[in-house]
Amino acid sequence: MNAKTVAIIGAGPVGLAAAAHVLERGMSPIVLEAGSEAGHAVRQWQHVQLFSPWEYNIDKAAARLLAPTGWNSPDPGSYPTGGELLDRYLTPLATRTPLRELIRTSSRVSAISRVGFDKAKTKGREQAPFEIRYQNGKGPEVLRADAVIDTSGTWFSPNPAGGNGLPAIGEHECAGHIAYGMPDVRGAGRARYAGRTVAVLGAGHSAVGTLIDLVHLAEEVPGTQAIWLLRAADPAKAFGGGRTDKLAARGELGSAFAALVASGKIRVETEFGVTHLAETEGRLEIAAGSGCSGRSVIVDELIVSTGFRPDFSFLSELRLRLDPAIEAPVALAPLIDPNEHSCGTVRPHGARELAHEEPGFYMAGMKSYGRAPTFLMMTGYEQVRSIAADLAGDKKAAARVELVLPETGVCTRGGVEAAGAVSGCCGGPAKQESTACCAADEAAKKAGASGCGCL
Repeated sequence: MNAKTVAIIGAGPVGLAAAAHVLERGMSPIVLEAGSEAGHAVRQWQHVQLFSPWEYNIDKAAARLLAPTGWNSPDPGSYPTGGELLDRYLTPLATRTPLRELIRTSSRVSAISRVGFDKAKTKGREQAPFEIRYQNGKGPEVLRADAVIDTSGTWFSPNPAGGNGLPAIGEHECAGHIAYGMPDVRGAGRARYAGRTVAVLGAGHSAVGTLIDLVHLAEEVPGTQAIWLLRAADPAKAFGGGRTDKLAARGELGSAFAALVASGKIRVETEFGVTHLAETEGRLEIAAGSGCSGRSVIVDELIVSTGFRPDFSFLSELRLRLDPAIEAPVALAPLIDPNEHSCGTVRPHGARELAHEEPGFYMAGMKSYGRAPTFLMMTGYEQVRSIAADLAGDKKAAARVELVLPETGVCTRGGVEAAGAVSGCCGGPAKQESTACCAADEAAKKAGASGCGCL
């Protein structure tokens, strides 16, 4: 298909990379961004440091667009925060290159279909252009395009607190006590969390990073208490691989977290599947189970860090082929199934795996992974490179793999938001003492504890 106009939904890292590749291929990208600026979702987590260094966070076609502007590429070995990713890469890309004329901000897509075709009509469907409807400050707008790449992500569709995929009973009514994802507890959210008892539900990097920040907040503001609510029985899976993790920043985070848990600075409630939430005397009661076998904790605030899910509401008139469990394209789902894979065992993939029964429509970036939490930004860049080649008719380039993923070591099976475990060693191996069995045990022994600190 020799697409001329390509609509790209979302001006995040992968969406802007898609636009760069489409432009480089001689086609015309139009980027629709729901937020007021490019990188709107990244702005929600700009306090968070990425696990991968700069060399894995800059798309090659985007870098080629930036080169004539006098842009200086960051140190490839340093690790940016979300804010630095915006300031040093995404914002210059969106404002100092030809992309600035192609991005429509405050433009939220509400529906996509084919011109003159509903979902059921087949004959002649492939020749009909896409009709994209979106809302902006002027009211409803319509855009026609030959192809669509949906890179809208999942950040604004967080999973609920209930362990069965549904909101816990009372979750909506208690919304004033609940935040989702990874709020900036030491910065923008400091007044809300300082001096309070805060529960964090989840076992992935968002939960781990938030719990670590709460411990630091407790050092600054007495009375701050962190409670980790863990659905699983074994907390060690969240400690990662320590020094054996090939993404060093991720390994260091896991080791630091293991040490904090071992020291008792984080209260741990394992096998805590949240079922009910209720306000009680201005606080929040979080219950797991019911009846005589149930238990509960009383807190001031709850942070739900249980991952995200895609929003398909505006795609209901398109013919999607999605895995019923993972909600990813059917060809991709077996490669990323979190029951079997982590980010370190997902091979690079492209247009072929991302295609649907709607020719010219692709999902890329985090949204393409459905409910799987194992996405890496560099994988998204490879996806859109392949998609752009496919849309331009260069099938050979589309099928070619141009990405070598880092050996992520213990980013292993289990699907715990890419935080795998080393079998038999919580938090990675001990760094110093030969008598310590792991990083957590080493920290515990340094604190004067006896026995094994590996929980």
